[in-house]
Amino acid sequence: MRTTVTLDPDVERGLRDEQHRTHRSFKEVLNRAIREGLSRHARTGHSTPFRVDARPMGLRSGLDPGSLNRLADDLEIDDFKEREERRG
Repeated sequence: MRTTVTLDPDVERGLRDEQHRTHRSFKEVLNRAIREGLSRHARTGHSTPFRVDARPMGLRSGLDPGSLNRLADDLEIDDFKEREERRG
């Protein structure tokens, strides 16, 4: 199959380096890299789980972080009402 892809500069550089090192065509090097990447994912059966490193928000005591969503909703509603009043 013939297709066009846009490679990031570092990826192209890595492929070109491998092409030069192995004396293979760019197509061979690219196909091999893709196959290895796909087979590695298939062998593990799953990707690395997403992980979030929690950090303190630095809120003053007494502030409920859950109420921040309500505040954002209220501000969005106020903004919507303002825009509708200007229209109408």
